[in-house]
Amino acid sequence: MSRAERIRSSLAVFSPLVLDVNDESAKHAGHAGASPSGETHYDVRIVSQAFAGLSQVERQRRVLAALDGEFRTGLHALSLKALTPSEAGS
Repeated sequence: MSRAERIRSSLAVFSPLVLDVNDESAKHAGHAGASPSGETHYDVRIVSQAFAGLSQVERQRRVLAALDGEFRTGLHALSLKALTPSEAGS
């Protein structure tokens, strides 16, 4: 299973209406934390009702906690946009 698939699986706990996971590792080749094999830098956009009433900081904390295992095994950087359906226009 690829890291992108594991990220999707880990974030399923939020019952996302939208979940975009993009591997951007190639853009970071030669940078700190980059690996020649990739799967180190990701961009994630998640839309979930589970984020209603939470600050952006708390949303990020919860997503990062859900991905803790990935960070422990080589995920180096995550660009994250966590939105409610109303914020996303859904």
